[in-house]
Amino acid sequence: MQIDGSVIVCDSIDEKGMEILKKAGLTVEYLPEITNQELISKVKDYDVIVVRSRTKITKEVIQNAKRAKIIARVGVGLDNIDTNEAQNNNIEVINAGEASINAVSELVLGFLFSLSRNIPVANNATKNGKWIKKDLIGVELKGKYLGIIGLGKIGRNVARLARGLRMNLIGYDVVPIDKSFVQEVSLITTDLKTLVESSDFITCHVPYTEQTKHLIDKEMLSRMKNNAFLINTSRGEVIDEEALVDCLKNRRIGGAALDVYEVEPPTNKELLELDNIVCTPHIAAQTKEGQELASAVIGEKIIQRLLERQTE
Repeated sequence: MQIDGSVIVCDSIDEKGMEILKKAGLTVEYLPEITNQELISKVKDYDVIVVRSRTKITKEVIQNAKRAKIIARVGVGLDNIDTNEAQNNNIEVINAGEASINAVSELVLGFLFSLSRNIPVANNATKNGKWIKKDLIGVELKGKYLGIIGLGKIGRNVARLARGLRMNLIGYDVVPIDKSFVQEVSLITTDLKTLVESSDFITCHVPYTEQTKHLIDKEMLSRMKNNAFLINTSRGEVIDEEALVDCLKNRRIGGAALDVYEVEPPTNKELLELDNIVCTPHIAAQTKEGQELASAVIGEKIIQRLLERQTE
């Protein structure tokens, strides 16, 4: 069944999703460098708006999207979309959260190994002619306690992978955690403060909301073990960066690994220059497989939603 309609793709995405949309009969305009001002003037001509994280779908964009039925995010979070304004204008917002589960989880494992074995420091020193073997005493992950904040799809997958490394698991979520999953991975469930105080490694997997802003603040950081490590691949605002910088500068914890920041690209030079932090440029979902899957998932979801609207 062919579908009439036009789609604007505002960010760089894998071509798989666009092929799916075109095959269904939709007209697709690919403008991965479009500015917000340009989008505001053009958006009135499209039934579907597709974005990743670069483009901000603001109230003004939505108010000018007179034909829009769907806003689609090729990724997990929706914090770059004014979802309340979309709802007020009867525009459905969808995402492809399931597509990045494995990619994000594997980056968390990469951070665990990097932090526990000082891999970035060892790499930089060796390349610069410094043989600092005696200074790089690492720790093994086996038997360590991994605290997982947020047991959604990604958090649960991280738990399964970490269990394979024979780590002990502590979990916290604001929603009840499925009992069968708790039994599956031998998860210890507890409150946030206890998790922070008990964990050797902590990894964050929560969306950005008013409730999760600076969830890990100065007070929470002070509760961490002095040799514990903090990992964040969720949203930068979940951690109070200024408090983290102070904590790392004064060696109050073992270190941290960040893929996300309060401002992206990060502008906090003090944070970036620390030697006990690993930094990556928001690459958690940046795998060939993950990007192709996310694009395809969004393409299929858009078609499904438009077909449902046609039959209503």
